[in-house]
Amino acid sequence: MVDPRYPHDALFVAESAGNVRRVAVDVGEKHPFLPILYIVLTGDKGTIYRGPTAPLTSVALSPDWKTLLAGCWDKSIWSWSLANRQPLLRYRGHTDFVKCLVTLRLGNTDIIVSGAADASIIVWNLGTGEKVHVLKGHTRGILDLAIDPSTYDLSSAAAGEIHAAMVFSAGSDREIRRWRINFATAEQVDSEQPILVHETSVYALRFDEDSDLWTASADGTTKCLSRFQNFQPESTFEHGDYVRAVAVEETGGYVVTAGRSEDVRIWDRGSGDLIHTFEGHYEEISGLVMLRQRCVSVSIDGTIRVWGLKPEELKNARLQNENEKDIQSLEAGDNSRTSDTRQDETSELGGLTAEEERELDELMQDDS
Repeated sequence: MVDPRYPHDALFVAESAGNVRRVAVDVGEKHPFLPILYIVLTGDKGTIYRGPTAPLTSVALSPDWKTLLAGCWDKSIWSWSLANRQPLLRYRGHTDFVKCLVTLRLGNTDIIVSGAADASIIVWNLGTGEKVHVLKGHTRGILDLAIDPSTYDLSSAAAGEIHAAMVFSAGSDREIRRWRINFATAEQVDSEQPILVHETSVYALRFDEDSDLWTASADGTTKCLSRFQNFQPESTFEHGDYVRAVAVEETGGYVVTAGRSEDVRIWDRGSGDLIHTFEGHYEEISGLVMLRQRCVSVSIDGTIRVWGLKPEELKNARLQNENEKDIQSLEAGDNSRTSDTRQDETSELGGLTAEEERELDELMQDDS
């Protein structure tokens, strides 16, 4: 997730080693061969929050930006003081991996909403660790949560003026469900009619600036669900293979998708055309975030890569790709010509002319 204190330059990453790492994306030298601006390895760089011994899956910050939270395979939620990195409360209550987290301030109380592989959603009092609500509806694991921005404004929430909000959930059962949550009560909206737009698991939910909902699915597609069409698909982007993450770059009107294919694909939001494919990762990409007009991809290959999405950067990246293809084509042609030449030389050295074959045939007939 992006560090909201420095929304253009830093992010928090949940690691399989059980750490949360804060990484500053420093302006560095452009890579000489790949069309990416910077590569930041997750090695020893950044600030590290330690404690869990099991893999972490998700990261969130408290509404006041003082507490860092992480969902863990050990079925709990860990927390740290953001300032001094000291462990704080652990939230226990799920019976399987905690997969996703969001935080809200409702009235004067900060809450956590967590989703887990046990198919449950739990609402917690962030300050006390108390379970406030347990929500059931999905039949398989919860994979992502997103706060509906039309019901939750950060400045109003900071002033204690928001008392209820809508949270969307997505799961391995391919369903997207909606929950109206306040501190006193929580209920599902249209429980008999979940949003069903994908063939299988929905991995990611993202709202854009128009409050339309974007989804990423194991069925190989990303979809834009229009709020004004009751969250039915307005457009579909055929990425192929499992799509694990989606991001929207509002300035240029781009949609970014990534997943098991190991590449990052840039689409024109209006036309649906594929503009460019960035390559560089060598394992599945698990997350995407936007830092201004830069897209950051996080992969299980242990690297974070930053891709420039300004028009001139995309133009240069496409030219780079075309040049590489031309070079590969020329090399393939040279190899083919070399192979043909070798075959001709072999024929000339080791074969017989037509006249020599006739003479040999006559000698063999005379011998018989």
